[in-house]
Amino acid sequence: MDSDTLRQIEQITGHTFSDTKHLELALMHSSAVDSRLASNERLEFLGDSILAAVVCEQLFRRFRKYLEGSLTKVKSMLVSRTTCAAVCQELGLDRFLVVGKGMTSRRALAGSLAAGMLEAVIGAVYLDGGFEAARAFILRGFGGRIADADAARAHGNFKSLLQQYTQERFGGTPTYVLMDEKGPDHNKCFESRVMIDSQNFTSAWGTNKKEAEQKAAYNALVELGVIEGSPDDQ
Repeated sequence: MDSDTLRQIEQITGHTFSDTKHLELALMHSSAVDSRLASNERLEFLGDSILAAVVCEQLFRRFRKYLEGSLTKVKSMLVSRTTCAAVCQELGLDRFLVVGKGMTSRRALAGSLAAGMLEAVIGAVYLDGGFEAARAFILRGFGGRIADADAARAHGNFKSLLQQYTQERFGGTPTYVLMDEKGPDHNKCFESRVMIDSQNFTSAWGTNKKEAEQKAAYNALVELGVIEGSPDDQ
């Protein structure tokens, strides 16, 4: 590995490597080597577990009123292949991945290859610097997403949380349908519901369209099992 590449990766990870052998392996996709043992797959396995442990710890500390099921849902969203690939790209790590012929398309790099590479780099940082070094790198990439999930709950921004969840889980965005409106122009109430694909969720009323959509998003999150509660209990 040349010194410029190493310097760039160390800036991204925030970790100075004592031995680059693990990092070099983390950048090597199986399509570029003769043996899969010479690829980043084993490091990917290790990094995946470390990522999950760090994210679980953060969620455990932040969401003290949530039970196992809700914590698991949020964790799954944060450590999904889609999220890992997005973080890899945001950090700019994907440009260092070494792949074989026929695997150089941006579409390929945006998917599981990039996700696997991120996990492999986490594993490399862990082996070279220990758990705290890996934890610091993970929070550098995922801290904002964890904070966003926290802020969404703290400030009742259920639309934002639902959009994040549906993008990660279903690959799309929710649709808000205005069902009804009542009252005079100066004092109207609105009924809205959420649709995800062809699935409808419990509707909700609000004093304006925005409030109705927030309450409808809350109902959808409850019915999907992402958060604890009952529809219309806000």
